[in-house]
Amino acid sequence: MTLPSAEPSPRVRTVTELTLELQGVVADRFDDVLVRGEITNLRRVTSGHVYFSLKDAGAILPAVMWRSLATRLKFRPEDGLEVVCRGNLDVYPPHGKYQLITQAIEPLGQGALQLAFEQLKKRLAAEGLFDPARKIPLPFLPRRIALVTSKSGAAVRDLVTVIHRRFANVELLLIAVKVQGPGSALEIARGLAFADAHARADVIVVGRGGGSIEDLSPFNEEPVARAIAACLTPVVSAVGHEIDVTIADMVADVRAATPSQAGELVVPVLDDLLADLSRRGDRLAHLVRMRLDRAWQQLEAVAGRPVMERPEAVLGPLRERLARIGAGLEAHSPRAKASLRRRHVAELAARLSAASPAPALAARIARVDELASRAAVAVRRRLAAGTAEYARRLAAIEALSPLRVLERGFSLVRDGSGRLVRSIAGIRMEDPLAIEMADGTISARVESTRGPTP
Repeated sequence: MTLPSAEPSPRVRTVTELTLELQGVVADRFDDVLVRGEITNLRRVTSGHVYFSLKDAGAILPAVMWRSLATRLKFRPEDGLEVVCRGNLDVYPPHGKYQLITQAIEPLGQGALQLAFEQLKKRLAAEGLFDPARKIPLPFLPRRIALVTSKSGAAVRDLVTVIHRRFANVELLLIAVKVQGPGSALEIARGLAFADAHARADVIVVGRGGGSIEDLSPFNEEPVARAIAACLTPVVSAVGHEIDVTIADMVADVRAATPSQAGELVVPVLDDLLADLSRRGDRLAHLVRMRLDRAWQQLEAVAGRPVMERPEAVLGPLRERLARIGAGLEAHSPRAKASLRRRHVAELAARLSAASPAPALAARIARVDELASRAAVAVRRRLAAGTAEYARRLAAIEALSPLRVLERGFSLVRDGSGRLVRSIAGIRMEDPLAIEMADGTISARVESTRGPTP
């Protein structure tokens, strides 16, 4: 005789039930963990999520970072990078696998901002954005300078002070942007694009005062670097202090160690220009006096000869030579050169106007408009004729339609096989018939037949 067991039967779980229980245990036990490992098998999907694994010598841990957090990373995660990830463990029931839902990633050995700086620097250098051959030289004397910086920072005060002290007549246009904090990189990039397209400036100065690496991080971001590289106007980067070097400095046409030095680079000192112009004028006047003195000495030497039968024969060539010298000096003067250049520009403008394709283009446009108008009229006529012909043929088809015949009271009779009954020959008593009317079908059976009435 077997006694019944006192122990209860073990509970039988479904796979889903067991997996969900494990999910709850894992989520409660590992809701905030730090995991160190090497990134491997990293892939970015079209949705923006980043999937990867963390590995060490003994294990591999699947991980994911959702798009909302991945877009905020200062650096680009990549295979082979050793990091510390913070997040929570979760079980994915459809696959029965656990993974780390990553909230933050911090690279080991260097900060995230420094790593982002090195990654972007390497990528832009490979594209040639630091190549000296693409740098645009600064103009000697700009008439308008666009300043892309904060309206309340020390940088704009230093720039305005230095520029106006050196050359007060230059025009300054401030394009105020945020130079620190979230969204500042995109704002700086938009300010640069606006200055290049609409400010009509000869030089653009972009920058800010000194600060920590976090403060200067907008100038190490890709949007600012791309915006500087796209500018057709020369760009001077003036970010931070002399020891601070940013990506913006490397892409810009000229790097200034400080905002004050940027002011010194973009404009000369007006007093120095005037002094140099005065020295050049004095030297030119001295050369003219020397040439005139030499000519008079030659004239006096000839005039002092004991025999001068025909003074005009000697003095005439000397006067002509003196006149040529004076004309040559006049021809090489700045005023004469400017007049010559204006005449040359006027001649080129006249030749360009004569060769302009505008008259021929206008005639071609008028011809195209005329042909388009004629084509539209022809199309409308052809469409009207086609519509009328379509209506005529449709009416003819409808007149011949069997349905129209049925609507006039006629009907079609079919035998049990569906064939049309054209004669009473071959019809037997009790044969089934289908009488097709305009609005339906009548089922009938043959009771009698008779021939045509004489």
